Amino acid sequence: MPEYPPVSSKSWPFAAPGVTDWLRELCGDGLTGFMPPAMPDAAWVLNAMYEHERGPAETSYHEYHQARLADGSVTPHLVGGIDLDAAGVTTGGGLGRAEHPGPGWRRLRWAELARRTGDPVVPEGLLPSYRCFPSVRKEGSWPLGIVPPTEGSLDRETWTRLLDVLTEHGPAGPDTRCLAYYSPLTLGATDFENLHVRAGKLVDAEVLYDDPEIDFSPSNLWAEDRSWCLCTDYDLWATKVVGSPALVEALVNDPEIEAVRLPWGA
Repeated sequence: MPEYPPVSSKSWPFAAPGVTDWLRELCGDGLTGFMPPAMPDAAWVLNAMYEHERGPAETSYHEYHQARLADGSVTPHLVGGIDLDAAGVTTGGGLGRAEHPGPGWRRLRWAELARRTGDPVVPEGLLPSYRCFPSVRKEGSWPLGIVPPTEGSLDRETWTRLLDVLTEHGPAGPDTRCLAYYSPLTLGATDFENLHVRAGKLVDAEVLYDDPEIDFSPSNLWAEDRSWCLCTDYDLWATKVVGSPALVEALVNDPEIEAVRLPWGA
């Protein structure tokens, strides 16, 4: 695993109070991320999922985990005397940052899985989340051989490519002034008044992914002039990007990013 430099207080210092006031007025408290409406257009950038070259297995993550518990390979996860393994389902999904799993794995497009299963990419009326692809899951658990998207954070490859597209459409290209907000949930914080917001330039934004104190990409990143804004909600498998029709069209047609328009999620 390569080592990445920490977020620099020089390139991304904490922003002045009040910079999220416009988002509060537009979206509410921002506990899971400030979710803006189309400004004037919007697309959902889908978090990556991966499939092993041998394909999905009949065994689910939950079945595999229960078998390992039974043979003593792993020990039960106890919290406050409660056996979480007995009370819950091992879904196979995760929370926070993610990246390509390595050799033997390939990117599995949502559209490909939808064609294979007959499930919609995103069910009508819903947002990209754990509710997608119900026919793939066995009692809520994904099959071994597929790494489902994580919640609450862009994956590394999508984050990097998204920054490239934003740079191409930013008001000042790489020198576009930006602000990055992290939901209190991503910080494990209980202080909802003193919000964690940093200010910097788009050219330096890649380093935000590797803040050693935060296991998530920013909940919101927006251009200082508000020409575009993205939101990665803590509970979702995708990032909403709002901005010009040209930006949204570029995202939907990008060969690396997988993005969709959702009329009910605009």
